[in-house]
Amino acid sequence: MATETVAKPRTSARVHVQKFGTFLSGMIMPNIGAFIAWGIITALFIEKGWLPVPQLGGFGETDGKPNIGLVGPMITYLLPLLIGYTGGKMVYDVRGGVVGAIGTMGVIVGAGIPMFIGAMIMGPLGGWTMKKIDSLWDGKIRPGFEMLVNNFSAGIWGALLAMLGFYAVAPVVSAFSAGAGNVVQFLVNNGLLPLTSIFIEPAKILFLNNAINHGVLTPLGVQQSLEQGKSILFLLEANPGPGLGILLAYMFFGKGAAKASAPGAAIIHFLGGIHEIYFPYVLMRPLLVLAAIAGGMTGIATLAVTGAGLVAPAAPGSIFAVLAQTSRDSYLGVILAVLLATAASFLVASVIMKTTKHSDEGDLNAATSRMEEMKGKKSSVSSHLTGAGAGVGTAVLAGPIRNIVFACDAGMGSSAMGASVLRNKIKAAGFPDVKVTNSAIANLSDTYDVVVTHQDLTERAKPATSSAAHFSVDNFMNSPRYDEIVDLVRESNTDGGTSDAGATAEPGAGTSAAATGAGAAGVGAAAGAAAGQGAHAADAPAAGQAEILARESVILTGTATTRDAAIDEAGRLLLARGAVDQGYIDAMHEREESVSTYMGSFLAIPHGTNAAKDHIRKSAVSVIRYPQGIDWNGKEVKFVVGVAGVNNEHLHILSSIAKVFTNKEQVARLEAASSVDEVLELFGKVNA
Repeated sequence: MATETVAKPRTSARVHVQKFGTFLSGMIMPNIGAFIAWGIITALFIEKGWLPVPQLGGFGETDGKPNIGLVGPMITYLLPLLIGYTGGKMVYDVRGGVVGAIGTMGVIVGAGIPMFIGAMIMGPLGGWTMKKIDSLWDGKIRPGFEMLVNNFSAGIWGALLAMLGFYAVAPVVSAFSAGAGNVVQFLVNNGLLPLTSIFIEPAKILFLNNAINHGVLTPLGVQQSLEQGKSILFLLEANPGPGLGILLAYMFFGKGAAKASAPGAAIIHFLGGIHEIYFPYVLMRPLLVLAAIAGGMTGIATLAVTGAGLVAPAAPGSIFAVLAQTSRDSYLGVILAVLLATAASFLVASVIMKTTKHSDEGDLNAATSRMEEMKGKKSSVSSHLTGAGAGVGTAVLAGPIRNIVFACDAGMGSSAMGASVLRNKIKAAGFPDVKVTNSAIANLSDTYDVVVTHQDLTERAKPATSSAAHFSVDNFMNSPRYDEIVDLVRESNTDGGTSDAGATAEPGAGTSAAATGAGAAGVGAAAGAAAGQGAHAADAPAAGQAEILARESVILTGTATTRDAAIDEAGRLLLARGAVDQGYIDAMHEREESVSTYMGSFLAIPHGTNAAKDHIRKSAVSVIRYPQGIDWNGKEVKFVVGVAGVNNEHLHILSSIAKVFTNKEQVARLEAASSVDEVLELFGKVNA
């Protein structure tokens, strides 16, 4: 039997650069406190500082001897040695850190200038080579001689490495530093430094900034700061102005979830210094990178004209950190650079947003997911954008997850579709025994491991399910919280251990019309099982769907132009079928006023409240398409599915609809359908 060879996916150059930048950042970031301390001492005590002290600032003489001070020794010896030690420790624990620091000392003495680049070479090199040397006699040392061999091997190799750094590495790094410094000086002298934003701003969005900032700008900036007392290079990447301008543009001209989340993102970005929070907003509208570039160029040009700079790196890039590291004579220039960068970015972003048509609310979560994919790990601030936040408390799971419930007001519409989507994802992850059901909040009991609710209903669900882990979402169709739940199931059910759980949605957080991974992962699962399990299982055969979704209940071009009119139109189709009475249509409006039935992917499924079930005579579903779209509480809706269900008979058809709307290709086919038969066939094929 022939065997297939599966080619190993090639890692892109961008990923390699990201990993390299992350590694460099791993050496710098743990020591940022030392950089800040050096910056404070420099700003205060040098000859041009706020409180000049010769003995601390390193100028003048005391008793006829030149003052050494703290500034020079810290930047020449302390900081590079810390970086070298950290780099070695990253590769080979403390032993690697010690040898890396010894090697770094050789580069420092050999160069005579701050050797940050040399430290970032010698530290990891020392750790890696020491690890290789130790492996040569691993398990071969006689008992009682381990300490002797380990200490002497580290000492001998460290000494050799220091000489290597002194004679070989230091000259090369010195030449590179001098060349790079000359390039920077050339750009400054010729007014070309602002052009670096053309590369820096897109690099930030692609998470390549660590390689640029920590690999080049910080080492050169430190050298420049030591010579001139400040450096413009520290603010090329750290200026919060470009990102703030883009977020302000979303606050004024954005739509839906993007507009609602922009103010909070702006606070995190500008005050907290976490710049990555604005990256998804640019990824939603890639043209906005032009706004970031315009802001960056404006800020750099302002710094160049005013001769402003920072005395040390500003990390994180918060306005507080920027001002704390600003040189005494540069406050006006730095503040202007931030303000003008914000203004330029805002103006360009506003023009782009006003002149291009886009559905922001449909893409925020998808863009956040793309950002995390590019970053290669979960973002520390993505919860602000995608809906996980504080405010609902955390539960501790004492064992594996066995049952998950989706709860909404009536338990017949949005929760049923959400349960179908998540069930497929959990099955695709290899956990078919995990029961995923849906329920009305009024019927909940404290017997579930995980409870998923709309963010506006979480507080109502908590009292009845206090021992469960609660996940709040802004829509049940495509929430990125589903991936977190799947991860939680995988961790809990694979390891069998105790897992901290709990994710909640911040009010006003984003929705996702484009995060279709739920459908992509689970589209192959059997729809019969997807309709419900346990107390909420849908046992009706697929053939029975014809009675629930009839051709007369499908309209390809709706006449409504508002949300309320669309609810009436969907309700009248149910009324015409004899499925409900007028009181149910009133309850559909009541439900919409309390909790939105917008699901994502341009879909809304209006249905009545739990108290309105007495107004239902039989199960029925209506489908209306609005090609031009209608405004549904700030979100665009093109498909309205009216729902009335008795004894879960309708769950089969809702499962079919859920599968269609978690698949971009299926949604596109639905948008292009020219006959009712195509719509019915599309929903029927999903269950085939």
